[in-house]
Amino acid sequence: MRDVFEGELKELTDQMIEMTRLVGTAIAQATSAVLDADLALAERVIEADRTLDALQIDLEEKAQVVLIRQQPVATDLRVVMTALRMSADLERMGDLAVHIAKLARMRYPNSAIPPELRGTIIRMGEVAEGIVAKAGSVIATRDMTTASELETDDDVMDSLHRGLFIALLSRDWPHGVEATVEPAFGGETLPVGLRAVIGHRPTPA
Repeated sequence: MRDVFEGELKELTDQMIEMTRLVGTAIAQATSAVLDADLALAERVIEADRTLDALQIDLEEKAQVVLIRQQPVATDLRVVMTALRMSADLERMGDLAVHIAKLARMRYPNSAIPPELRGTIIRMGEVAEGIVAKAGSVIATRDMTTASELETDDDVMDSLHRGLFIALLSRDWPHGVEATVEPAFGGETLPVGLRAVIGHRPTPA
């Protein structure tokens, strides 16, 4: 019975790792799409979200079956509950990447990002991808050293976001309200989802 349970936990873990891979790809592609006004890439992000949604639903159903059939206790219960929370967070992060892709589609053939903000948005995308990759590593290995790095990476994202708003709220900002709201909203929503992943990293065995 324990071997069956361990196999079920591994299946949940593998699905979460696959979700982090899909989310990382979505973030990278959405960032490129919004920066470069790449309509085809934006559509790819939007379409690929269906796979992520299906994985999340499947994982949730499997986790609920495990809870009912195995009735895990202590550490095992925390692992299953963490899988449920993280899968929901990762699915929301995918939705946020879709939001950015839709922003790119809406502003096509122009870029939604003013030239002054390109460097910041590129860096935010890089940090976001790094956090998701590390989250996948933590899920796979339960390495708390890597987990602790997520807190630092999140601080970097916060700093970038503050810098973004300082630029947008400057009296010298030349691009009007629309160009102010769009980068700010996109920059805010990604870190929110990423912080959710950090907050629900797996509990060590």
